This record gives sequence, C-alpha cells and structure tokens, in this order.
Amino acid sequence: MKTLEKSRELAVGVTSYVAVGTGGRIPMFIDPIANEYRNSAKLLALCDASLVRARYHAQRLEKTFGYGELPIYHAADFDRMIETHKPDCVIVCSPDHTHNEYIRRSVQHGCDVVCEKPIATDVGKCQSILDAVAETSKRVRVTFNYRWTPGVTEVRKRVSAGEIGTVRHIHLEYLLNTRHGADYFRRWHSQKECSGGLLVHKATHHFDLANWIVDAIPEVVYANGAFVFYGKPNAIARGDEAFTRYDRYADSASEGDPFRLDMNRHEEMRELYLKAEEETGYIRDRNVFREGITIEDSLYVQVKFRNGLLMNYSLNAFCPYEGYRIYLTGDRGRIEYEERHAAHIIRGQTNEALAAEQQADDQWSKLVVLPLFKTPFEVRIPEAAGSHGGGDPLLQEQIFSRNPPEDSFHRNAGHEQGIASAMVGIAANQSMETGQPVRISDLISLRPGCEHLSELT
Repeated sequence: MKTLEKSRELAVGVTSYVAVGTGGRIPMFIDPIANEYRNSAKLLALCDASLVRARYHAQRLEKTFGYGELPIYHAADFDRMIETHKPDCVIVCSPDHTHNEYIRRSVQHGCDVVCEKPIATDVGKCQSILDAVAETSKRVRVTFNYRWTPGVTEVRKRVSAGEIGTVRHIHLEYLLNTRHGADYFRRWHSQKECSGGLLVHKATHHFDLANWIVDAIPEVVYANGAFVFYGKPNAIARGDEAFTRYDRYADSASEGDPFRLDMNRHEEMRELYLKAEEETGYIRDRNVFREGITIEDSLYVQVKFRNGLLMNYSLNAFCPYEGYRIYLTGDRGRIEYEERHAAHIIRGQTNEALAAEQQADDQWSKLVVLPLFKTPFEVRIPEAAGSHGGGDPLLQEQIFSRNPPEDSFHRNAGHEQGIASAMVGIAANQSMETGQPVRISDLISLRPGCEHLSELT
C-alpha cells in the first residue's frame, strides 16, 4: 500500500516509470532517471525473469545515486507491478522476442511505452503492436539512438535541404569487429527465434537510419545470408578445432582462446549473469564456436522503397575493425559518410587493457559532399560527448526531460517507424528462406499510400 501511495503523490510534471528487463542495457534508461532527471522522472519498480539481476540494479541505483529502495518483481508478476504502481510509462528492455507482449500489456493497462530496439521480431508481433496501439491510443517510443549522433544528423540536414537533389540510391555497409560481433554468438541473440537474427536485432538500427535520412518507407526486400565464420563446423574447417572443445568459456580449457569471456573479471557481468545462472538457466558465455547457432554472420539485403529509391546493404560480424559507411547518390550529387568506432569492449573479455589503449585511435568520422559539376567539400562534424557517439544523452533528454528541446530533425521514433525498420529484417529473413523478393505490404498493412516515413508515428 505504501508504494501505491508513493506513486500517487508524485509532483506535478513528474512522469513515473517501471522497467521490465534488467540486463546490461537497462542503465541507459534507469540511470538518468535516478540522476540527471530525478526532478522530472520517477522510477517506481523493476521487473525481470531474474530477481538477482533486478536486485543488483536496484542496489546499484541506491549505492551510486542514493535513490532509495526500489520494489522488484518477477516477470511472471508484470501485470501485478503495473496494477500496484500505476506508472505513466513502461520501459521495455527484455529479450527481443518478448517486446511485443510487454508493449501490448502495457498499453492495455493505460501506460505509454519506451522500448529498446527492435520493436518486434516477426510479422505477427508487429501486427499485435499495431492493433494494441490502435485500440488504446497510447504512445510507444522506439529508442533509435543512432539518429541522434552528430554525423548522421548532418547527413540528414543536407539531404533534407536538397544539396544532392532527390536521393535515388543508397549503399550502406556495417562492419562488426570480432569483439562486438562475436558477442551476439555467445548469448541468446544467437537463436533466431529470440532475436530475429542480426538483420532484425542489429540491422534495425541501420534500416531505420536509411529510412529516416531519406524520409522514405521500405517496400520490397531481397536478401541472402550465410553462416561462415562462427560455429563449430566453420572453426574446424579453418583448422581451429582446439577452440571448439568446450561449450562455455568458464571451462578452464578455454584459457588462451582469443574469444574467451571471463565473467568473473567484471562486477556487472558477474552480478547480472553468473550469479543468476542457477535461477534462470541462462548461460551468458557460450562458446562462439559451438553447435546449435541459428543466425547468420554474413548478410546482404537489397531494398526498394515505395518512392522507387534503391538500397544495397551489407552486414558482416567478423571484421578486424568496426564502423559503417553510407553513400547516398542523388540526381544532383552524392554524400559519403564514414564512421569508424572504437573497438567495442565486452566486459570480461580477454585483452581488455590492450583494447582500451587502442580506443582513442580507432574513432573517426568523415562527411564529404560531392555536387555534380562542382568541387567536392568536406563537412566538419561537431564533437559530442556520451555513449553511442553522443547520441544517448540527447535521446535521454528527449525521453526524460520535463521540457525537452525542440527537435527540428524529427529524430524521435514511434511504433510505426519502429515497425518500418524491423519489417525490412523480417522480410529479409523470409526472403532468405524462400529465395524470392518479399513485398512488405503483403505481410503487414503499414499506412498504405504513404511514401514518407514522417507520415508514420
């Protein structure tokens, strides 16, 4: 009863939140509530399939920010949490294949939703979100932090201003290094039924970037993919059979494996996953060269948008460096943007110290405008502090500030825009299965007749 009274006594203008899914990504959302935005946002409770994980974050917020005791709930008691605390908004950071169910139940309880990408992993789940939002008129926000980085914001500004005319063709290539890329093959993301594969879980960011930059809606998708690097058969074929002889990296036999993950080396990994194993059965440090992985590691996709624009996209998960390049060619010129990320350090992975030393040298970005029949020029990209290239702090301000600054670049994304990006990956998965192009409008009805992403919520 005390927690219910507490939630009802919030000051005017303060938005109340609960969060479901308390893995490694949740600090992006709950930390700013407990710190910078505690005068405009209030966290009422945490919920997870693991009480060990939820309790760790509750205690961390109290220790780090003096936030006070937070109630925690098991995932089975999600509805009871909502009914008890009556939050304004639910933060969804659970595994991808559960997003739609938490979104549906949240809006039916009268709550808005902030959801980590991807919004959903298959057609039926996307449709269930469309139906639930239509029935309730609640707001669902998808957190595409890549939109908020300074480099692509500058690209969007120049495309919108018509500097290269009407964009007719996009080439987008994303490279995951063998630190970041490998980690998708250790955890639940390696099962396509849980993540939708990299074309849904990871590439939803990239498809959304393209959709948003050119303000267009994807329509026809053709894809091909392969599993050529990770997994036991691929390791054996390369002569790396020694790295396949253990199922997880906690096995002492994995000493010396460059892909080894030692969760005991980092507090967060130890507290969130190692200590929760007995409770959940989830093993976070599975060998990337084991059998049973069902996602691809090398992929390409061709997309035709409703306005006729064409895009070539590729994703590789075993590169020596990380970053992406997007080239946009219009009928009056071309924009080339490239970004090299610092090596993504997975906490607990071996050789962390060396990787940390190399981070500063691994980051750069470059934007060049090449008008037809005129001299090309390079555009200075402003520096931005914070994670994800400075995108996270700007996005957090939009979500949690009482009066966020106006965003003239329309970087906030609702559920329909989230579905527009997820459906490219979902259609791509279907195309890989059938060997045929897939028309998105044959799978789901997403504002027929609209050509512009900005027409979607």
